[in-house]
Amino acid sequence: MRKIYVFDTTLRDGEQSPGVNLNTKEKLEIAYQLEKLGVDRIEAGFPAASPGDLAAVNAVARAVKNATVIGLSRSREQDIDAAREALKDAQDPCLHLFLATSPIHRKHKLRMEKEQVLETAERAIRYAKQYFSKIEFSPEDAGRTELDFLCQVTEMAIRAGATVVNIPDTVGYMNPSEFGNIFKTLKNRVPGIEKIQLSAHCHDDLGMATANALAAILNGADQIEGTINGIGERAGNTAIEEVAMALATRADYFGATTGLNLKEIAKTSRLVSKLTGMVVPGNKAIVGANAFAHESGIHQDGMLKEKTTYEIISPETIGLVDSKLVLGKHSGRAAFREKLIDLGYELDDEAVNAAFAKFKDLADRKKNVSDEDIRALLEEKLVDTPEVYALEQIEVSYGNKSTPSATLRIRVADQGVKETRAEGNGSVDAIYNAIDALTAETVELEDYSIKSVTHGKDALGEVHVVLKQDEVSAQGRGVSTDILEASARAYVDALNRLVEKRKTPGRRDKMSLI
Repeated sequence: MRKIYVFDTTLRDGEQSPGVNLNTKEKLEIAYQLEKLGVDRIEAGFPAASPGDLAAVNAVARAVKNATVIGLSRSREQDIDAAREALKDAQDPCLHLFLATSPIHRKHKLRMEKEQVLETAERAIRYAKQYFSKIEFSPEDAGRTELDFLCQVTEMAIRAGATVVNIPDTVGYMNPSEFGNIFKTLKNRVPGIEKIQLSAHCHDDLGMATANALAAILNGADQIEGTINGIGERAGNTAIEEVAMALATRADYFGATTGLNLKEIAKTSRLVSKLTGMVVPGNKAIVGANAFAHESGIHQDGMLKEKTTYEIISPETIGLVDSKLVLGKHSGRAAFREKLIDLGYELDDEAVNAAFAKFKDLADRKKNVSDEDIRALLEEKLVDTPEVYALEQIEVSYGNKSTPSATLRIRVADQGVKETRAEGNGSVDAIYNAIDALTAETVELEDYSIKSVTHGKDALGEVHVVLKQDEVSAQGRGVSTDILEASARAYVDALNRLVEKRKTPGRRDKMSLI
């Protein structure tokens, strides 16, 4: 079977999603999981965007051992130099250069003629070739570029030393037959095309990103680029898990496969959702909560008789394995540790003890503790942020004919425990007014969302908030069986992240790229 390389850009293009701003530790958590998933190439960020982004790319480059680490760069020497610095410690570095080529971009953004575009791109590739053995070049907005000119650009990139030429459908404009034809034409018309790999980078503005990526594979693409859960700018990118499972399920049709460890898909999806705060829709293919749920009586009857009547993918394939070890309030630390291993978590003794204490607290409140409960507890704070503020106690008073109030106790670093009472338009507003008073932080609540992470009346609720302070924003998460407590925890978590960001110069400025 033909091998299709997987280029993951969750840490770069995925982070361009509105409201998403990953810190270095969070990027590392995702990078480690992407290694477990088995992606071939990880685009860690855009080093020239800021000192903070350069440092994050460098941290990923030093940490990742089993995948190529890539830095994005405009066709400018200063960008290339920033990427060199960021990737200097990578075992297998690659530079990703891009320059727009479509008529609309040439005229309105670059103000360049075709000849200037060719000269600028070739000069950048040749400069980069002095320092990188692996170079990917992307003609931005290739989908809307004249096919003859795209062939010229590709031929130039090969001649200048690119090892991969990526064809981006930057604005999700293409349909599968059109996009597939681009690859077919390049394969047939460009001299030396056999020397390089062709890649497909699709956006989902018209809902065809996965279909376009698969069309590219059918017409000769060697690599697909995408993100976990399909996150990304505007409507997002090709969802890597969808392409991987399409190839695995329909191997008879595509005759191609990825090298992914499919059993890590569900865990990777959950991690990216947790750290970005982007909820996976229930009807999302492969990783949505309803992807393996059957409510129709006819479907249920068929499933009971033979699963394959309505289930073309086994949930076990992507790592959704039914639990065999039931945990409750009488379970011991050894059984809990075995459960963590079974769920794929490798924690040291200190982390296990901390997680076990949270588990026992939950078990006292819930009759049955599910795998999802445990995952939610663990993933609430996968990344440790220094706790300037810590929630100690919360009491809320509410009546439909009285003003809601909240009394909170918060431990403040170097100041001890502080307590206050505040009122608000609702219970959550009262809680947040009390936290603002105790911390003396002036912030704007940009986003607030609640979701259930487990089932039943005693389900764990997860609250996600985004706070903004001046030009800096941070997200926070909180998990509890009580959504008011979860709301308070999320707000405090976001405040701690804001404090940490104030200490770290060089916040990344997001840019609209390929």
